[in-house]
Amino acid sequence: MKIISWNVNGIRAVHKKGLFVPFVEKYQPDILCLPETKAEQHQSPIDLPDYEEYWNSAVKKGYSGTAIFTKTKPLSIVLGLPEKISEKFGLVADTYGDPRTEGRVITAEFKDFYVVTVYTPNAKDDLSRIPLRHKQWDPAFLAYVKELENPSTSLRAGKPVIFCGDLNVAHTPDDLARPKENEGLKGFTKEEREGIQQMIDAGFVDTFRIFTKGPGHYTWWSHFANARARNIGWRIDYIFVSAGLAKKVKKAEILSEVLGSDHCPVLVEI
Repeated sequence: MKIISWNVNGIRAVHKKGLFVPFVEKYQPDILCLPETKAEQHQSPIDLPDYEEYWNSAVKKGYSGTAIFTKTKPLSIVLGLPEKISEKFGLVADTYGDPRTEGRVITAEFKDFYVVTVYTPNAKDDLSRIPLRHKQWDPAFLAYVKELENPSTSLRAGKPVIFCGDLNVAHTPDDLARPKENEGLKGFTKEEREGIQQMIDAGFVDTFRIFTKGPGHYTWWSHFANARARNIGWRIDYIFVSAGLAKKVKKAEILSEVLGSDHCPVLVEI
């Protein structure tokens, strides 16, 4: 099974460039996860007859949003985070990152696993949203994927989880081209990096790092100063799997040659 996550930074924009459908036809993912769709399903001009489409769009027009395209029909789809978890961590209405209004999480349940697509809120240039990110969003999302693995209720069985998307943070100095210059800035603060570490400590595995170590491998580049051509980038797009799935991961790659967005896709074969 091939799973790809790609922050398209607006599905209409990437389609308008004539790059989206050829990408899907070339790579033929079984499941395609899209953070930052910036559209509602009825606004999308794309028709992929081999795929079922599921969307979680933001209330605010042209903002945020996630989607899952899959060749296999899921058993169920869940939009956002459960209300119980949202309330526990204070992700209430009108809070930045509120998964009920910003379309930041969508989950597809399959027979043997879950796939979760996430578009994590960024901390803002002035770091004003670090407390929300550190104390609310990251713990809430981790609590959710752990609950999918091991439910606290006996109403359903737990299953391994594959979660992916734009997590808006570089985990280690190897995950950005200029770590010293960006230490403590948005996307590379101690608090944001701790959020990723908590996921790893909980047993989730960063699939790319199973196969590839060291710097130079990035998924996002600024539009300024020819950053992409110079590979002055950040690795902020990830595919994580439950520990029990890690040994089944046969390949994990960054598709840096794929154009159309300021992010490139990431891929796993399981």
